Amino acid sequence: MPMTIHPEATQSLALAILTASHAPALLLDGDLKVLAASNSFNAMFASSPVAPGTSLAALGAGEWNVPQLQSLLRATLAGHAEIEAYEMDLQSGGQLRNLILNARRLEYGTDGLVLVMLTILDATHARLSQRLKDDLIREKAVLLQELQHRVANSLQIIASVLMQSARRVQSEEARGHLRDAHQRVMSIAKLQQQLSASQSDEVGLRDYLTELCDSLGASMIHDHDQISLSVDADDSRVGANISVILGLIVTELVINAMKHAFPDRRKGTILVEYHSALPNWTLAVSDDGVGTAATMAAAKPGLGTSIVDALAHQLDANVEVESVDPGTKVSITTSTPRHAEARR
Repeated sequence: MPMTIHPEATQSLALAILTASHAPALLLDGDLKVLAASNSFNAMFASSPVAPGTSLAALGAGEWNVPQLQSLLRATLAGHAEIEAYEMDLQSGGQLRNLILNARRLEYGTDGLVLVMLTILDATHARLSQRLKDDLIREKAVLLQELQHRVANSLQIIASVLMQSARRVQSEEARGHLRDAHQRVMSIAKLQQQLSASQSDEVGLRDYLTELCDSLGASMIHDHDQISLSVDADDSRVGANISVILGLIVTELVINAMKHAFPDRRKGTILVEYHSALPNWTLAVSDDGVGTAATMAAAKPGLGTSIVDALAHQLDANVEVESVDPGTKVSITTSTPRHAEARR
């Protein structure tokens, strides 16, 4: 049997507890009858102040008559459980509300009186905002995917036009420039394809560079017994924007090595390396062909060299060309913390 509560004690206790609560709250007795309701509860869930002695199940139009909630409250009164972030939907005032309930068992006085404090958080607007945010994210993802498809298609069209133009022109020099432009467009298309397939903001360089070089080799190496292209990279991961720059640098250096290092069907190898000891890192492309650092330094800088220099500058990196007997090695190195977004 629930114990009789002195009215003055009830009033003072209820006011003390409810005054401290900024959330809608109810103070319930052992029969789950309301001893007091906070003003915020009355304003949100009741058309008029809840009268003391009103059963929880009788509040409003009976929407609080939820058997599972009542069972949890009785278990809380008995000390067998506590309600922590119990979620329920409540139809109140013609509006469906998403509520989060918390309940605490309160022992009052020396005579063993036990009450329960029920607080309510209205998460309706927060849940609605989250749903709208999720919908917006999904919509942006769809638009981004569509944009990526259009970019990929456009790059393929440009590459096709360049190749057709290369076949029609009479000048061998012009044909070479058009083929170089075709290879650059195709490498950018491959980079775009790899990044659009990634589900992460970071890119693992070993797989990334391997796939890029496989693509370059498939399009540029006609006899794989003559020239081989391989990758030696550690487990570094970098942001997508950094990976694009590194990929473009590798593309330019590999194309340059294939064009100049192995004349007269000379056999050879090209090696792409990336190693980091943060914050420092080194990207290198080397070959065992006929080129030397001296002859390259004396040559007039071409478009590829200018592109590599400009891309390396974006990474605050230095470009170094050296002879490796046989062949040439081009290294892009940094000793600044700029590249600290790469992680091992």
